[in-house]
Amino acid sequence: MTNVLLQSVTLLDDTSPFHLKKANLLIKDGVIAAIENPSGNAATNASDYQVIDATQAYVSAGWVDMQADFGDPGYEHKEDLESGSQAAAAGGFTEVALLPNTQPTIQTKNDVLYLKHRALGLVSLLPMAAVTRDTKGEELTEMIDLHHAGAVAFSDGTHPLWHTQVMLKALEYVQRFDGLLINRPEDIHLNMFGTMHEGVQSTLLGMKGMPVLAETVAIERDLSLLKYVTEHAVAQPPRLHFSNISAAASVALVRQAKRQGLPVSCDVAIHQLMFDDTYLQDFDTNYKTNPPLRTAEDISALKEGLQDGTIDVIVSAHQPQDEESKKCEFDQAAFGMMGLQAFFPILQTLVSEVLPLELLIKKVTTEPRKLLKLPVASIKVNEEANLTLFDPQRSWQLNDASNLSKSKNSPLFGKDLQGKVLAVFHNRQQWIDPM
Repeated sequence: MTNVLLQSVTLLDDTSPFHLKKANLLIKDGVIAAIENPSGNAATNASDYQVIDATQAYVSAGWVDMQADFGDPGYEHKEDLESGSQAAAAGGFTEVALLPNTQPTIQTKNDVLYLKHRALGLVSLLPMAAVTRDTKGEELTEMIDLHHAGAVAFSDGTHPLWHTQVMLKALEYVQRFDGLLINRPEDIHLNMFGTMHEGVQSTLLGMKGMPVLAETVAIERDLSLLKYVTEHAVAQPPRLHFSNISAAASVALVRQAKRQGLPVSCDVAIHQLMFDDTYLQDFDTNYKTNPPLRTAEDISALKEGLQDGTIDVIVSAHQPQDEESKKCEFDQAAFGMMGLQAFFPILQTLVSEVLPLELLIKKVTTEPRKLLKLPVASIKVNEEANLTLFDPQRSWQLNDASNLSKSKNSPLFGKDLQGKVLAVFHNRQQWIDPM
């Protein structure tokens, strides 16, 4: 790999003396060789380095995505491990946790090992194993064996754990090895045939709505089960994580549970922080997601949840779909939106006094690593480089030339964007933006 000098870059790492300060950072053979003041000697001693002018850029620990769908095996026409990894790197991610909703489902040791053996490149692929066989919600998988095989968490992915008894048993199982149980809170019966958020907009458009109640009922049930198992735990309590919460009422429930000391965490999809249900007025199927885009008031509550720590992580919720799945009538279109390469352009629009860039970056670095029990990534001399370099001011366009995914189902496709990932470094490999 090429040796690289990041010149006059601002560091984001609160364990470093250079935190929020400019420095020259040298990477040699995949290892951080030096971190010096911009006036130091690093640049003059680095004639054999590729120099990147990072005056407007920041560098942080490599980003971790706790939810992406790469479709491999079984749905490689939408995405595969290679294309997904390339899109992840261009989006700033060095580690990606993959949903188990493939064909076959990731539910055996061999399934987990298939992903682990393909995970040795620039982007580490972290397999999540199914909680139930074929993610049908009825029969538990061999969770302990899957944990030993290397599953970083357990989830039925895009399918909620609808069976109360199965959910209870899953919580009891994961506490045996301090595993993380991830559930998408959704009452499938309340959401049946729904296509968008139930509210004023769905009424105006004549669309079957998906009520907030479908999400909050599921959260309340799971929190009750978590409390029950925690009170009867003989060792450590189980850890429960809600994926893709989308409503103000959901934020309030999780906040209350955390204040009560329950071992619960949650994430929000990046697109839920930018788009609301008014974007569906033109019936653009790229805005059709599950959970659905909610209201501006819900977005405000989600941002507040990020600020006060109720929401631990921001995820890409990358769900690629082929053109046939999206170019059809709205009620027939598949749910899902691409999220990897457009992740940072959306993230940087959230930056404010109450949501500083430093806090938002922790939602994709420190916090997901804690939950998934990944090694800490620090910006220190002699540490192997696990870094993301990004420029909040850089303008670009997500289009046929820049898109590295096999799919195009993003409402930002073909749009001018601000905020660009310039490079990632991981596993002694690197990707540097060629544009």
